[in-house]
Amino acid sequence: MRSFFFLLLLIAPYFAFSQDKNWVVIGKIDSIHSTILGESRNILVHVPNGGDGLYSKKRYPVAYVLDGEAHFNSVVGMIQQLSSVNGNTAVPEMIIVGIRNTQRRRDMTPTRIVDDLPFMDSAYSRNTGGGNAFLSFIEKELIPHIDSLYPTAPYKMLIGHSFGGLVVMNALNTRPKLFNSYICIDPSMWYDHMNFLKTTKKAFSSQQYSGVSLYLGIANTMSETMRFATVSADTSSDSKHIRSIISLDKHIKANPQNGLRYKSKFYSDDTHSSAPLITEYDGLRFIFNSFQMKLTAPDLESNTTRLPDKIVKHYANVSKQMGYKVLPPEEMVNSMGYEAMQRRHFITAERLFKMNTVNYPTSWNVFDSYGDFLSAQNDKAGAIAQFEKSLTMEENEETRKKLEDLRDKN
Repeated sequence: MRSFFFLLLLIAPYFAFSQDKNWVVIGKIDSIHSTILGESRNILVHVPNGGDGLYSKKRYPVAYVLDGEAHFNSVVGMIQQLSSVNGNTAVPEMIIVGIRNTQRRRDMTPTRIVDDLPFMDSAYSRNTGGGNAFLSFIEKELIPHIDSLYPTAPYKMLIGHSFGGLVVMNALNTRPKLFNSYICIDPSMWYDHMNFLKTTKKAFSSQQYSGVSLYLGIANTMSETMRFATVSADTSSDSKHIRSIISLDKHIKANPQNGLRYKSKFYSDDTHSSAPLITEYDGLRFIFNSFQMKLTAPDLESNTTRLPDKIVKHYANVSKQMGYKVLPPEEMVNSMGYEAMQRRHFITAERLFKMNTVNYPTSWNVFDSYGDFLSAQNDKAGAIAQFEKSLTMEENEETRKKLEDLRDKN
């Protein structure tokens, strides 16, 4: 079926609309009872397009976002912008799972302490050290729950800020392959007199992280008289937070033998509170820096297999980086096929349409489109066969009419 990509951009909704047209819905509230934590947990879930592709079912990587009540909306909007709005394909479309808090310090702190939480009384401070149980909840209960109910692909990301950054580092310490990638935003590495920092350094020295990516954002929490280049030499409590993160950053960079794909950045104009948004953006661009396919004029102007071959090669590289097979999007290839037909680039067009029939054998649309191509080539028998195959999958008035018109001509 003719489905030009630019037209899809105009008609595709950026957000899902509820039955009440006065509401814009970007996700749903789900819940799960945790035996490990002994409580029920509410989670926020966004699924692109409600989980349905235009013609065939899709599966999506999953981003798990800590402090979901604070960061869910912005991460959903950012990933939609980068994955689909205005034709963007800088990152993949993703399911977003925002994990809401119940007892934040209990869940996000890796060890139990009583005297290292600023501005908190001793009774509140003692409710710490549940980080490993919280990670067990994510690994053994939450992830299986999401995988059982939503169209997930085998790729997972974890995003955490501040104490959430401790969860990110604790996961890298104790479950390094639980997630494929991590975005860690200004983590509280000062925690527990920096003993957790020591544990984390030891992990990065001794463990292997091949296939894992980590992006670390460092906010400007220094006083006005301090400088990033020299703050490590300071000994005051005011710089304890940033010094602990810089120390971690230097240690990770000094241990490339662990195979971790790593990048960090100091955000001189951002505070601890404003750093999440820009760090998430830069982290996504780093982690998926090879996801977007870059086409040139010769790619589009050549009536050869150059364009299809480039698509196949690109998505083979994407699959290697993502760790599972990622197919070229059906709608994109379909649109490129019709564009090639308009240019009378029939070698290119046929290869593209055939590619889709191989990649999406359960989609009625790919056989309808291949039928259009064969009909344009005056291959009536071939076109009839493709239209018939399409109709066995789904009855479509337009396809039926094209089939009957061809039969009338015979």
